[in-house]
Amino acid sequence: MQQKDTQQFYEAHQTLLHWYKQHGRHTLPWRNTQNLYHVYLSEIMLQQTQVSRVRDEYYPQFLEKFPTLDALRDAPLDDVFAAWSGLGYYRRAKNLHSCAKECVGVLPQSETELLELSGIGQYTASAICCFGLGQSIPVVDTNIARVLKRYFSLLNQTDKTLWQYATKFVNETDPRHHNLALMDLGSLICLPKNPKCDACPLKETCLGKIEPELYTQTKKKEYIAMELFFGVLIKEGKIALQLSDDNMYKDMLVLPKVEPLEDKLIAKFKHSYTKYRLDVHLYEVEEICGEILWIDLDKFDLAPISSLTKKAKLHLSKKYLFMERHLAQRQ
Repeated sequence: MQQKDTQQFYEAHQTLLHWYKQHGRHTLPWRNTQNLYHVYLSEIMLQQTQVSRVRDEYYPQFLEKFPTLDALRDAPLDDVFAAWSGLGYYRRAKNLHSCAKECVGVLPQSETELLELSGIGQYTASAICCFGLGQSIPVVDTNIARVLKRYFSLLNQTDKTLWQYATKFVNETDPRHHNLALMDLGSLICLPKNPKCDACPLKETCLGKIEPELYTQTKKKEYIAMELFFGVLIKEGKIALQLSDDNMYKDMLVLPKVEPLEDKLIAKFKHSYTKYRLDVHLYEVEEICGEILWIDLDKFDLAPISSLTKKAKLHLSKKYLFMERHLAQRQ
């Protein structure tokens, strides 16, 4: 480990906290509460969603419906999925619901116990303990990892080693604001591309400032191409969906898979999801094999559907007026 003496760390801590006091995102609601449930909820939502969308839409709306962990525990899973609609990655919502049942109203106050709950990994556990309880432990998300890699000049280090550096660097006097400052520094200044090094409070002692983009190089991502064929069956203002059992959209509602029926083609489109690049075909069908869940067309967007299914609905209604025809027949 590259050595920085105690005095250098102290000065870096003070400079970082001063910068955070002036430039940090202090108005984020989950930063102004000690309610562990609120902190936990924000961390789960922020994993895959922009801060502004969580702050302005999903966080307040979800808390209005489920103000406490007990309220979340007692709610039907379908209601939780409906409140989560638009956030995607519904596994997160399912884990929230499971966690509420596992911890019986009160979240544990130790990293070890938190890690035993559904959907809580090292980052989320440390964030709850630090941001909600003020415990002197490191927090390493994508932004903080990038700051640490550049500051300590770390190349090709394992996550374990990165957490060790974070532990060494944590400000034990004020760990909460220290970690929040590093997070904001990575989000606002130490950007993946074109970092604003001149505005960085740590520029004097940063070992990676000469070539900062060296520490954000990643391997070229490889994608899997797939063709998917879905059937569209609508009766009496309801559309047939099925519970997905594949890894892509597990536990979410999707259109039923069918064999290609080119004479019944309604629409086709492309869709990207994590490592998958999909060519999607939609066909009008008269029957579906397997168990069906009938969803009202006017409640379609509130169902726990995947982003792919939402895009399918857009193509059905916008390009082919297929959905409007069935809605009109319902009137």
